[in-house]
Amino acid sequence: MSQRHSSTKCRRRQKSGKRAQGSGENSSRNRPALAVNHTWSYDFLSATTRRSGPIRILNVVDEFSRRSLGSSVSRSIGAQAVIRHLTKLFQTHGPPQAIRSDNGREFIAQSVVSWLAARGVAAVFIEKASPQQNPFVERFNGTMRRDLLDVEEFDSVLEARVLVDAWNLEYNTQRPHRGLGFMTPLAFARSHNAAAR
Repeated sequence: MSQRHSSTKCRRRQKSGKRAQGSGENSSRNRPALAVNHTWSYDFLSATTRRSGPIRILNVVDEFSRRSLGSSVSRSIGAQAVIRHLTKLFQTHGPPQAIRSDNGREFIAQSVVSWLAARGVAAVFIEKASPQQNPFVERFNGTMRRDLLDVEEFDSVLEARVLVDAWNLEYNTQRPHRGLGFMTPLAFARSHNAAAR
C-alpha cells in the first residue's frame, strides 16, 4: 500500500471516527427540564415498509410536558434532514434552550451543533451507551414501537408518515400520563403555559 493511500485512509478513519464528548452531567436527572419548551430530546427509530424497505423515524419530545413535537419519517435522515425537521419545529413551537441526545453521528455533526448554537440552543449529549440518561424520548420511542410499529405494516413511506402523524396526535391528546397528574401531554402543556402567563 502506498504512503499516500495509507494517509488518505487514515484521514477517512479519523473523520468517520469522530465522537461527541457526552457526559453523565447531561442526563435528565442532572439537567432536568424546568418548563415547557425548556429542554427537548430527540432520537431515531427504525421500521420497514413492504414496498421500499427500511425507514427511519426521528422523534422529538418536549421533556417537561412529554409532548411529541413531531416526527420525521424517511428512508434516510442525515444531518441536513435533521436541521430541516428542527427548522419546522422551531417555527411552530419556538426553539428550546437545550436539546438532549445520544452521540449518534447525525446529532454530533458539526453542521447540526453549529446550527443549534446559532439559534441559542445548547446541544446536550449524554454518555455513550447510556439511554437511561435520556429517558423521555426513550420511553416515547418504546411506546411508539409497541403500540404502532409492532402492530402496523406500512406499504410505503407516505403511509408511514400518515400513520405516525395520527399516532402522535392520539398520544398528545388522548393518553393521560401518571407523571403529569393523569393529564394528556397537550392538556398539561396548555395548563402550564396558562399558569406561567
